[in-house]
Amino acid sequence: MQQLVLNIGPPAEPDFDNFVAGPNAEALAAVRGFAAGTTRDAVLYVWGERGSGRTHLLRAAGRANPRLVLADDVDKLDEAGQHRVFAAINAARQGEPPVLAAGAQPPAQLVLREDLRTRLAWGLVYQLKPLGDADKALHLRAEAARRGLRLPDEVLAYLLNRLPRDLASLTGVLDALDRYSLSTKRPVTVPLVREALERKNA
Repeated sequence: MQQLVLNIGPPAEPDFDNFVAGPNAEALAAVRGFAAGTTRDAVLYVWGERGSGRTHLLRAAGRANPRLVLADDVDKLDEAGQHRVFAAINAARQGEPPVLAAGAQPPAQLVLREDLRTRLAWGLVYQLKPLGDADKALHLRAEAARRGLRLPDEVLAYLLNRLPRDLASLTGVLDALDRYSLSTKRPVTVPLVREALERKNA
């Protein structure tokens, strides 16, 4: 009989302190300063591939400074959405709240109206580079420790070599392993990981 699992380890809210910077320390510092109002720029744009941490940074900045105008996934905006961001950037240049935007490509490569692409490039632009395995391992160890979960080296290697490599996916799997380990009253091992994933995908 399996143990009833209580939700005792909810995911941490995105903030600047739990962002895994790796090679993106400069971008993190820039967004943190932007949220704190220590720069005069009206717009800051970050870009990177899926799982690079764009949304994490925007949510962290929004928590630090609710006045900011946030525009995530600008590459997916429809015409009305593009107009709203365009207007917000123009307003920011006149003293209204600054705009923090994010997308999958640099401004010049975005398939957007030309005047918006130009304005996104007016301020600071940072690329979020992919994390290496060492940075991902540090993040997973920290998240496991926060949950009171022991994560052996062989389990870390298995997760990094066999699963989607973005942090959101890896953290989601860690959540599932935590629940499964509690429900079965077994430590996290590679066999338990295989078993849990098989059940999850069944």
